[in-house]
Amino acid sequence: MAPYYFQVVHQSAECAARRGKLFTPHGTVDTPVFMPVGTQATVKSLTPEELTILGVQVVLGNTYHLYLRPGHQVIQRLGGLHRFMNWERPILTDSGGYQVFSLAKLRRISAEGVTFQSHLDGSKHLLTPEKAIDIQRALGTDIMMCLDECTPFPATKEEAETSMHLSMDWASRCKAHRGSYPGGLFGIVQGGMFEDLRQHSVDILTRIGFDGYALGGLSVGEPKETMLDIARFTLPLLPGESARYVMGIGAPEDLVELVCLGADMFDCVIPTRNARNGQLFVPSGTLNIANARYHEDSRPIDPGCNCYTCTHYSRAYLRHLYMAKEILVHRLNTIHNIHYFMTLMRGLREATSQGTLLDFRTSFYALRNTG
Repeated sequence: MAPYYFQVVHQSAECAARRGKLFTPHGTVDTPVFMPVGTQATVKSLTPEELTILGVQVVLGNTYHLYLRPGHQVIQRLGGLHRFMNWERPILTDSGGYQVFSLAKLRRISAEGVTFQSHLDGSKHLLTPEKAIDIQRALGTDIMMCLDECTPFPATKEEAETSMHLSMDWASRCKAHRGSYPGGLFGIVQGGMFEDLRQHSVDILTRIGFDGYALGGLSVGEPKETMLDIARFTLPLLPGESARYVMGIGAPEDLVELVCLGADMFDCVIPTRNARNGQLFVPSGTLNIANARYHEDSRPIDPGCNCYTCTHYSRAYLRHLYMAKEILVHRLNTIHNIHYFMTLMRGLREATSQGTLLDFRTSFYALRNTG
């Protein structure tokens, strides 16, 4: 298997945005890139073949969920996660730290790791940094994430500092346990909403040395402007030759802003979760398909969209399916939303290369103001 590495292929003269390439054991990814979330070895309601047609380059899986069900050793015996889910392109796996924070019934954090009860059956487990790496290696992922503690919001500076140092200790142990695995390993910057703690976290991680760096502990309830301020401060501190990943961020306007700030990678459940809730993305913002105004609307979701859903089905039909609670609407809505996100990212990549990113940004907001 070819080893992981990252290459910047174009730096914008307008702002901090850049084009890059992630070279992974399962293929090359053009950045900036949005990764649909496939938590349990599936992007909900879509087949891998449909994801490929939509232009998805890389998906995200989750260590916590796949460890609990069906088990990483089961997946390893069946040929690894790529074969298990029939996905030939790259996979990034989150270490499971956020899921322990948000889902586990009971959890106790110590220097050793985190002891938690499964949200499925209440069984007790210990997740250490070393075990997080072992699970991800067994899955055969292309990019592994270090185990970290997700600092809640709000948190005092003392709480954020204690949490950050624990995550940095765990990051060092993850790096030591990685061995010769060819996939990439990313460190995760923590420090809450405190700039000096973020700076200290970056200093520690870069001394350890990772293949890429992620901003964690964002999108946990803080105001959007605070999130952008922390990203604006932290992204320039990260090594320019490494990929920069902002975790859990997916609102279209946030993607535009963060690309301009120099971020390369994103993931979020927004396109798939919103699709299941009847919220569809269009250039002017969002469209709620449950609205009664679409009862006899023969137009597609977006007349300018060429996705499968928009070229075959009307708003009236999609509203009927949604109100009738038909499963098909989940698939059709998700196809459209994923297409929207892939088109947005492709536009950001092209505009960065062509030196027109700020014009792209202006046009993006002008269209949203027409909604």
